[in-house]
Amino acid sequence: MPIKNYTTVVDVYQSLGEIQGALANHGAKRIMIEYDDVGQPVSVAFGIETPLGFFSFLLSANVDGVKTVFDRQKVKAIKGQAERTAWRNIRDWVMAQMALIESGQVEMDQVFLPYLADRTGKTLYQLYKTGQLALGDGKDD
Repeated sequence: MPIKNYTTVVDVYQSLGEIQGALANHGAKRIMIEYDDVGQPVSVAFGIETPLGFFSFLLSANVDGVKTVFDRQKVKAIKGQAERTAWRNIRDWVMAQMALIESGQVEMDQVFLPYLADRTGKTLYQLYKTGQLALGDGKDD
């Protein structure tokens, strides 16, 4: 089965707008789109107020990852399809997270925790993956 949204015709900027709207409607105080050197959007950075203070989060689109999946699945895609697919899938994921927040199952900072960004722009997940975040083995000392 091909990747979700592999045939979407929804413009990248419509998906970005829907992501921004959902974040703003759920308490984001700052939202910024980051672009690469050729002007393509690569991530959405946003900040929210939490019980522990103001924190920033970073949602990046891995367009190259989508292209790799297209190649592996032998999906013949038109120009820009990987970008549209990547951002539409992020939009769908954000909307699913908002449903969990709205239903009282999670809090906003909880659901976006892996995307919590430090001052250098590294996310919590990226720090974990490099071994810079050690939680221990879970055993009592």
